[in-house]
Amino acid sequence: MNTRERCMNLLHYRAADRMPAVHFGYWSELLDEWAEQGHISKELAVSARGDGSAGQRELDRILGWDCNWATTVRPRHHLFPTFEKKTLEVLPDGSHRVQSANGVIERIKPGITSIPSEDDYLLKDREAFETLFKPKMQFTPERIDLEYLKKFNETRDQTIPIGLHVGSILGKIRDITTVMGMSYLLYDEDEALFADIVDTYAEMQYKCAEAALETGAKFDFAHYWEDICFKNGPLLSPTVFDELCAKHYKKRNELCHKYGIDIISLDCDGVTEALIPTWLENGVNVLFPIEVGTWGDQFAPARKKYGEQLLGVGGMDKTAFRKDKAAVDAEIERMKRLASMGGFIPCPDHRMMPGSKFELVQYYAEEIKKIRI
Repeated sequence: MNTRERCMNLLHYRAADRMPAVHFGYWSELLDEWAEQGHISKELAVSARGDGSAGQRELDRILGWDCNWATTVRPRHHLFPTFEKKTLEVLPDGSHRVQSANGVIERIKPGITSIPSEDDYLLKDREAFETLFKPKMQFTPERIDLEYLKKFNETRDQTIPIGLHVGSILGKIRDITTVMGMSYLLYDEDEALFADIVDTYAEMQYKCAEAALETGAKFDFAHYWEDICFKNGPLLSPTVFDELCAKHYKKRNELCHKYGIDIISLDCDGVTEALIPTWLENGVNVLFPIEVGTWGDQFAPARKKYGEQLLGVGGMDKTAFRKDKAAVDAEIERMKRLASMGGFIPCPDHRMMPGSKFELVQYYAEEIKKIRI
């Protein structure tokens, strides 16, 4: 039984010979650390940065991982063409005010690794949407690598699960408007405009998925990226989220079902509980990566509430890799308990971060394979 078969069997409540060792990638800074410590070469530290890349597969082999769940085929879902990235101002403290590819003005301090501060944004009104953004939200054939997809079934790695990335209903809009801009548009300025933005972007992404699937390429799952929650819950009212987004999840997931894809996962940071009904009712059935954060396990209570229709990939507290073997053992025991419910594959909750110890990651990857369901 290979990794692809194990993952698909477990998420369909079928037997597998063992648990697959699944992860969600690495911070670039961690790869650099491991190279400096002599665990891997500098060349591998560079080539292993991309999800599903040949370099990452080689590092996975060294560490003992079976696959990265985030190995997906990604059409160009972003603004296309993007805005020009350019420095607008250099401030006295050395930080730069930079216009991003999304048309957001960010403050970046060289040498500091973090999410940039957002100073301003271009998508503030109907005129900006119609003239600057809407043309970049249209479907064009250049968004899809048709020749690659036509050969995909013959050239893909048959031993690991590979998904079709179907985009983001609201998370990418949040990237473009910023959280503050999204909030102003939704609650103070122009709800109709915001709905038009969501609908326009969603239609483009639907056409990307449709064009990809029409090539005949076969995928093991579909995958969304959202990131529309934080440590206390959603960044907007769940009711408003449902009104804006439910129809687009339903339409896109029905398309996936038409082409035989019944495993549909979604990546959203933070506390997601309030949005799970919208996702489940409209075809999303896998939570990934099930962030543990400061609030502890989210999967067990969600499974108790929603039943076996809710599947999971994730839930392992990756901070254990910065600690010791006892901390990793505790996580493995917790993963055993979650895995025993079925329909669940353990995976570190987000990318492994700087400070993660190479030998502890190796140990976890080996031990997780010993779980039997």
